[in-house]
Amino acid sequence: MSEHPILREVLARVMQRSANSRRIYLERVAAARRQGVQRGALSCTNLAHAVAAFPQNDKLRLTEMRQPGVAIISSYNDMLSAHQPYERYPALLRDAVRSAGGVAQFAAGVPAMCDGVTQGQPGMELSLFSRDAIAMASAIGLSHNTFDAALYLGVCDKIVPGLLIGALHFGHLPAIFVPAGPMASGVANKEKARIRQLYAQGKIGRAELLDAECKSYHSAGTCTFYGTANSNQLLMEVMGLHLPGAAFVPPQGELRDALTQAAARRAVEISVQAPEYMPLAHIVDEKCIINAVVGLLATGGSTNHTLHLVAIARAAGIVLDWDDFNRLSSCVPLLARIYPNGDADVNHFHAAGGVAFVLRELLDAGLLFDDVNTVLGRGLRAHCADPHLQDGVLRWRPALASSADEGVLRPVAQAFAADGGLKLAQGNLGRAVIKVSAVKSEHRVVQAPALVFDSQEAFMQAYKAGQLERDFIAVLRFQGPRANGMPELHSLTPALANLQDAGFKVALVTDGRMSGASGKVPAAIHVSPEVLAGGPLGLVRDGDMLRLDANSGELQALVEGAEWAQRSQAGADLGANRYGMGRELFSHMRSQVSTAEEGAASFALPGQELA
Repeated sequence: MSEHPILREVLARVMQRSANSRRIYLERVAAARRQGVQRGALSCTNLAHAVAAFPQNDKLRLTEMRQPGVAIISSYNDMLSAHQPYERYPALLRDAVRSAGGVAQFAAGVPAMCDGVTQGQPGMELSLFSRDAIAMASAIGLSHNTFDAALYLGVCDKIVPGLLIGALHFGHLPAIFVPAGPMASGVANKEKARIRQLYAQGKIGRAELLDAECKSYHSAGTCTFYGTANSNQLLMEVMGLHLPGAAFVPPQGELRDALTQAAARRAVEISVQAPEYMPLAHIVDEKCIINAVVGLLATGGSTNHTLHLVAIARAAGIVLDWDDFNRLSSCVPLLARIYPNGDADVNHFHAAGGVAFVLRELLDAGLLFDDVNTVLGRGLRAHCADPHLQDGVLRWRPALASSADEGVLRPVAQAFAADGGLKLAQGNLGRAVIKVSAVKSEHRVVQAPALVFDSQEAFMQAYKAGQLERDFIAVLRFQGPRANGMPELHSLTPALANLQDAGFKVALVTDGRMSGASGKVPAAIHVSPEVLAGGPLGLVRDGDMLRLDANSGELQALVEGAEWAQRSQAGADLGANRYGMGRELFSHMRSQVSTAEEGAASFALPGQELA
């Protein structure tokens, strides 16, 4: 089937606005590649340092300049449950690369923080900028220029986007992303949310809350709700950067090990001097980026990717904006109900048919581009397959013909909703993103007086004092990347949900972020420009009538024009956000970060670095 006309329309617009930066990017990629192994450019002294610690057989392979060298870039640490399984991956990868005729070297470990640990804490103000720090750490590992392909080990929030941004700056190298899989299902996510709301109401204590949380997050693997971490994994599949079906196989077991080893062997097969050479820059193109947006929309994925996909695209010289998300959302149906957009978790989604089913449905409906490069080199339809072991050998079989649970996963013809549930909201308060896939229709339009806060703590103090039991739209300002690094505001969710459940009309408008698991309360987030950059959200005062219409995309202060024009920007004392918990080390990023709609990135488009 030919592609949907809206896909072709968005593709034409993206290609037109990206023409110069994409050309410069591809020229740089071509210049970085050399014929023969990359380490052939090194002097004898350089090369001796690079191989000194390796076994004699591997050393011989590397110095003879015939076999590929494969970099391992890992975000392993054993505090992140999703990344703990990576502890033993380097040995698996080295052996598998060796069996395929290459040599793998652990090139770099990159930082990996857990947003679940830092939510509501000062350390959360480093979270978004950790993405760019990970990209830079990846570049440092690859700067030795000894590698012909790379394997990237990462799962969670800012980590996979950071790894991919770093990898794209070495776009002449083939790249395969190696996941670790989700933990087994624990306490149901809906029950977990209920308990959090009870705690926020003071109806249960810390001991009961901690018990429920520990039963939710209980073992190695990704958290099972469909937040940013699991959205990352789905997107790597849609973009063709995983082996098919790798995302949601559990960490434990022979199938996961077989997929990990197969990824290593495939990296050798597509390495720089191999006949099937497939550089990352030729995979991540305009069609690939649009496919990623479609995959995100079709599954109700994380709002954080309205930042991350923009930043990833820009690293490849591609200019993506929120109008593109909004336009694609108008034609992409919602095929999955995964918490917070439903009761199921990613394990249920995977069992119902998972990514392979979604890809096949979208391709058959003309809602994805099939004629793209992937790590398999055969177009995206080759990824509509599920892995399994047959007599101990890794095989793939076609995606399920029909969903195993239509309460979780549906075909396009019986979609849960006609659109992707992620919309652009705009008006005299700026431009924002709103996720409506988890918001009931009766809550999607809120017109109420503003209550203005400058911190999460101020909001929670008002909530605990009983001052918020009324209709209102909370305006939480000075939460953008320049102000304080744009921390997630997930700790507000239980309080807002309680107020909504009590019958009040409530909403949130902020230049900050919510969790990738943004839920049932309407929230216009990432408002751009942010208040510290002169954004109009800084003109709002307590009592102003605001209107947030998630159906029409209206974000408006209903204030008389002359009065609005006379107002001055609000000020705030942000001194306490400038130091402590390492925040002072990131001051240069805050000073030069782009807007949220430009990806909240500290890197420029190719060709604009010296502008």
